[in-house]
Amino acid sequence: MTDAVSARMKQRLAGAVEVLGRHGLLLLTLAAGLIPALLLALAAGGVYEAVVEEDGVAGLDQPVLDAAITLRSPGVDTAVTWLTNLGGTIGLPVLAAAAVLALCRWQRSWTPLILTASAAAGSLLLTVAGKALVGRSRPPLSDAVPPYEHSASFPSGHSLNSLVVIGTLAYLLVLYLNTRRSRFLTVLAGAVFVLAIGLSRVYLGHHWLTDVLVAWILGLAWLAILITVHQLLHARRLRSLPAG
Repeated sequence: MTDAVSARMKQRLAGAVEVLGRHGLLLLTLAAGLIPALLLALAAGGVYEAVVEEDGVAGLDQPVLDAAITLRSPGVDTAVTWLTNLGGTIGLPVLAAAAVLALCRWQRSWTPLILTASAAAGSLLLTVAGKALVGRSRPPLSDAVPPYEHSASFPSGHSLNSLVVIGTLAYLLVLYLNTRRSRFLTVLAGAVFVLAIGLSRVYLGHHWLTDVLVAWILGLAWLAILITVHQLLHARRLRSLPAG
């Protein structure tokens, strides 16, 4: 992280400590990250329960897929397939690697690499564990656009991984950028990309809507935990720096 960013963060930390005290700031940081993560985990459990019992929000799965099928055309199918590949096992790592390399060179720090790698590892673990636990079948191949996929459906790996990785990169950029406009545009661009990847999975018939919804919820929960840990570690490092 650059000296300017560190100085700005240290100034903010000093102000927060003055108002809340060190223990108060610690508790507030924990609450700000872990309470949303807990609520999101509960929401993910609700979606899982709906899928298992085939009621609630799961009742939207077939109607939404049917609606997506009516929107298809050869040209749109090709474009959406290219889009969804950006969130896949090749496209997303390539995009992330390029972004991380640029951030590391810009900030002269390994933090973007460490944080993004940690985020991706946790996201991959959630994806693999979720698919193994639920073992849900994907929509019928007759309703899908090739190339077909045959792994378990719940949660959507493209949706979960893209949210976590792009969310982490957006978080880092928000820390590094100096203007509110640039930060807003960063968050907006990341959100649009993640939304597009998730919806592409439903459009192509590769996932049910609830596969994508639970992926987004789990991704947000993991991202909240990751950011909380990073903020705590960063605050501790800034407190150890000499006043300047």
